[in-house]
Amino acid sequence: MVKLDILSDPICPWCYIGKTQLFQALEAQPDHPFTIEWHPFQLNPDMPAEGMDRRTYLERKFGGQDGAVKAYAPVAQAAEAVGLNLDLGGIQKTPNTLDAHRLIHWAGIEGRQTPVVHTLFKAYFEEGRDIGNAEVLADIADSHGMDAAVVQKLLASDSDTQDIRDRDAHSREMGVNSVPTFIVANQHAVPGAQSAELWGKVIAEILQQAPADN
Repeated sequence: MVKLDILSDPICPWCYIGKTQLFQALEAQPDHPFTIEWHPFQLNPDMPAEGMDRRTYLERKFGGQDGAVKAYAPVAQAAEAVGLNLDLGGIQKTPNTLDAHRLIHWAGIEGRQTPVVHTLFKAYFEEGRDIGNAEVLADIADSHGMDAAVVQKLLASDSDTQDIRDRDAHSREMGVNSVPTFIVANQHAVPGAQSAELWGKVIAEILQQAPADN
């Protein structure tokens, strides 16, 4: 198997689009070689713990309403092209994602990481849920067979908080400055949301090389 490390943030639309394209390629090639692990990277590490009104956040980030509209037009177009039905207007709050990343970490321990990541994306971008809210995160955990009560207790503590921050900082020190970033076999960094076709070629190349490595 080949390790595929994915750095992302569950409030990053290009991460959701990039994940979708990757998994379209994986579904088309069931014997793909990848074993996947998700890693934390906060788009807004300085976001207040309670989050921020979505409109205020976008207008500050993109210099007003017109800038926000222009920034998200290609997002909506790309999402639709890969079959995603984003409800960008339904998002009321931009959360701090530290707790969501903690949940992703705990899901990884239980072997449920990718399904939880998918549900976080869907909850935020399609259902308008506040994935900075502990009850929402516990509900998502419960929907994937994790113990919601345990997750809520962990979220109420500082468990793994510093670890997530340290891992995020380490990625930045290694030169990662945007997400998604995919790292293949701990060697090759693939930045940005890449097409299913490109991933299909990567998979084919790896499978072709595999017999020579044995």
